Amino acid sequence: MKSIMVKELMVPLSEYATVAEEASLYEAVVALEVAQEKFDKSAERDKHRAVLVFDKDQQIIGKVSQLDVLRSLEPKYEEMGDMKAISRFGWSADFVKSMLSNYGLWEKPLQDICKKAAQKKVKDLMVTYSEGEYVAENATLDEAIHLLVMGNHQSLLVTRDKSIIGILRLTDVFREVCGMIKACAL
Repeated sequence: MKSIMVKELMVPLSEYATVAEEASLYEAVVALEVAQEKFDKSAERDKHRAVLVFDKDQQIIGKVSQLDVLRSLEPKYEEMGDMKAISRFGWSADFVKSMLSNYGLWEKPLQDICKKAAQKKVKDLMVTYSEGEYVAENATLDEAIHLLVMGNHQSLLVTRDKSIIGILRLTDVFREVCGMIKACAL
């Protein structure tokens, strides 16, 4: 059986939502919306869920995910530390709910918070990529799955030489694997 290569499943960078690091959150939301409308025409794929961020040299330096946007609405989350580490403690629903009042979270009306957030710079809320979030276009799907699982990533940047040429999304990998499971069961 032929190995599936990353480049067969990746979304080319030209089809993905991107903004400059100096862009506002409003501009990022609009860019995501435009990319989703274009991408929707291909029923095989899910909508984009993140915006890639590029620097002045047009190099991808990070991304803003749905969770990053929501987290940025309430700056007090930064006082709480590493949210990924905190979420693994398995706290009770009552304890998590009590954090709303203990930290004074979400005290202002959501519309007011969103109005203020629209002006935030993308560079202030983006997440930068780490070394384990890159995969070569000629890598096998097996290798990419390993990187996704071990890093608990939603996507990987696809590279050719040292240039980023696309993004491999967990949702596309999952769809491919589900198709293989169904095909093997027949």
